[in-house]
Amino acid sequence: MAIPHRQLFIDGKWREPVKKKRIPVVNPATEESIGDIPAATEEDVDIAVDSARRALARNKGKDWASASGAHRAKYLRAIAAKITELKSELAKLEAIDCGKPLEEAAWDMDDVAGCFEYYADIAEGLDAKQKAPVSLPMETFKSHVLKEPIGVVGLITPWNYPLLMATWKVAPALAAGCAAILKPSELASVTCLELAEVCREVGLPPGVLNILTGLGPEAGAPLASHPHVDKIAFTGSTTTGSKIMMAAAQIVKPVTLELGGKSPILVFEDVDLDKAAEWIMFGCFWTNGQICSATSRLVVQESIATELLDRLAKWCKSIKISDPLEEGCRLGPVVSAGQYEKIMELISTARNEGATILCGGVRPQHLKKGYFVEPTIISDVTTSMQIWREEVFGPVLCVKTFSTEDEAIALANDTHYGLAAAVISKDLERCERMTKALEAGIVWVNCSQPCFCQAPWGGKKRSGFGRELGEWGLDNYLSVKQVTQYVSDEPWGWYPRPKL
Repeated sequence: MAIPHRQLFIDGKWREPVKKKRIPVVNPATEESIGDIPAATEEDVDIAVDSARRALARNKGKDWASASGAHRAKYLRAIAAKITELKSELAKLEAIDCGKPLEEAAWDMDDVAGCFEYYADIAEGLDAKQKAPVSLPMETFKSHVLKEPIGVVGLITPWNYPLLMATWKVAPALAAGCAAILKPSELASVTCLELAEVCREVGLPPGVLNILTGLGPEAGAPLASHPHVDKIAFTGSTTTGSKIMMAAAQIVKPVTLELGGKSPILVFEDVDLDKAAEWIMFGCFWTNGQICSATSRLVVQESIATELLDRLAKWCKSIKISDPLEEGCRLGPVVSAGQYEKIMELISTARNEGATILCGGVRPQHLKKGYFVEPTIISDVTTSMQIWREEVFGPVLCVKTFSTEDEAIALANDTHYGLAAAVISKDLERCERMTKALEAGIVWVNCSQPCFCQAPWGGKKRSGFGRELGEWGLDNYLSVKQVTQYVSDEPWGWYPRPKL
């Protein structure tokens, strides 16, 4: 299956990159080329930013920013309907582009459509919230608040959920009235280019959404540092997020960062072992383990550790690992050769440092091609080991045991990251204590990884700051303006009137 041949999407039209460069696209399950994508450079970024700024200035008084929320909502609903119509095709493209099992990709497409629908609802509600009154202590003044689009926004997104992560940013940005430039990861851009075609077909006004594929240094960096981009929202590695923050600081540009993670899952001895085992696997192996919020550090009470790990190891061996397009696939390849090599090197380092590979850690014997890694469980780790402290971004779970709640919390919080955490126990009072003690922006109780567009998403510490999704996600793209009016007929009277 080949991918559609696309160009950059700027000002509502397909446009060839200025330097006419393209990037090959490789199917990670077969290691075969399936086409290529355009490679934007700084020159293309300048053109896209100019287009976005014009979208906020066209037909003054009727531009995208000053249009009613209800008007913008019509386009968001049209995009959602088109995504639903193309669900099967988009899921297949995503599966061959990033290795995601087809059933997962189809689920993602439902979430994409749902996210556009949700922000259409939010956009419609914006009109009624304008001029929200502010209570003041002086009757001679009245004050209200306006929420206005922040302007032109740069959106830089990752490859693990290519279209969904883009939608988390695009949908609220458009709902707020911003004009956007989306730069998806060069490792998985195909469905984002199809989003461009969807926007063209539904008649989204020119320049409201521009989509530039390309390499980070050549396209992402110029976008992040562009003086006419009013905000950057980034999801990706902590290292890159730090660079974006430094670039934005040069011109005091606001940023939202959703970065890496090394999330813990705490399992207590009162659990149902089968239920716990499935949530542990789902929390770490979903999306081939390539999730920033993956609960990849298992912190388990020592009294049940042996039995639970035995169940996990047996269950891992039953997971169907195959080409993502095969029916029943539950684990596909990781996204690229570079990612595969990084994962295998981290596993090898753990083994050399004295950890035990309980299962996995190798390429599946029946798959001679593709970037496949068997689901891996590693025990006998220490808290100083690289495998315990660094994000793997692959199907790798490492394990430590605890005896007391205090010890469990200490192990869970001993990390630079703070994106997510999970606790599994039948004791809901204990779960409540753990929820309050865990240093994370997201805490799951008796589950791991569910995500709903109505609830806030984001972390703390080196996992970044700001929140996406829900009304919090919309706030990322709104600027708050205070308007205060003097309403008394009496003079202010601060300065004595001169005698005339």
